[in-house]
Amino acid sequence: MYVRRGFHSDPGLAMAPLALTDTVAVKHTDKRMPQLGFGVWASPRDVCVQSCLNALKAGYRHIDTAQGYQNEAEVGEAIQKSGIPREEIWITTKFVTREKTFDEAYQSVVASVKKCDPRPDGYVDLFLIHMANPGKEGRKLLWQVLERLQEEGKAKTIGVSNWGPHHLEELKGYAKRWPPSVNQIELHPWTQQKEVVKYCRENGIVVEAYCPIVRNQKGDDPTLSAIAKELGVTPNQVLLRYSLQKGWVPLPKSDNPDRMKQNADLYGFEISGEQMARLDALDQGQKGACCPENIPDNIA
Repeated sequence: MYVRRGFHSDPGLAMAPLALTDTVAVKHTDKRMPQLGFGVWASPRDVCVQSCLNALKAGYRHIDTAQGYQNEAEVGEAIQKSGIPREEIWITTKFVTREKTFDEAYQSVVASVKKCDPRPDGYVDLFLIHMANPGKEGRKLLWQVLERLQEEGKAKTIGVSNWGPHHLEELKGYAKRWPPSVNQIELHPWTQQKEVVKYCRENGIVVEAYCPIVRNQKGDDPTLSAIAKELGVTPNQVLLRYSLQKGWVPLPKSDNPDRMKQNADLYGFEISGEQMARLDALDQGQKGACCPENIPDNIA
């Protein structure tokens, strides 16, 4: 599934050096996704443009936003101001619309694309259904909206977020092309969602990890702190390197320029197999989640 330097089926074992420029192959598009992303959840509009510019300056080439974050236009503005060619940046956005008809939902996603890339031929690289909770018929409508967006070239590829294996199996019944390219879920040592990850890996679905640094809530965890000390790095750097070695696509968020640089400085060390096992042992399932309401097992 992941076609990039150093990935294999036993994350945490010896691998070729990773790099900030590493990318992953994504189904249904020839463009490759940068493995390290930059999230803008809860980034206020008045700082989001500068935060994105700082992230791009630090070397990030993958920005993850959403309708619900209310900063899609700011992301688009930053990309235009950056001077970096559009094709070198990967933009993801997401939606769960309140509109009840296909046409209303379609207009909603078109508006998002225009905010993220206001050029006449603008597009997003990835458009996701943000939640699985609209129910079976709601998921079907939203997926069909995204299929139209993709057919028109306004979204290079499409996927889902917070979906479990049962939702992905359901999708087989109405998707024109299966599987979806991506499933974005909460992932870190305390919430590993192993069954979802296993299903995605077996079916060639890229796994994106949101909340990879657990919203800075675990910096004093004894196991994490010990490993960070052993490696001479910060706890957040350990968590992000953990994601990379798992083959996930982590999406750390920060509005602090120094923290952004630190979160991208992940390539001068490697977590050993023994250290990875200690982190794996921290799994608490839903109990360890920042967003337990989004765990797919809870959603019909």
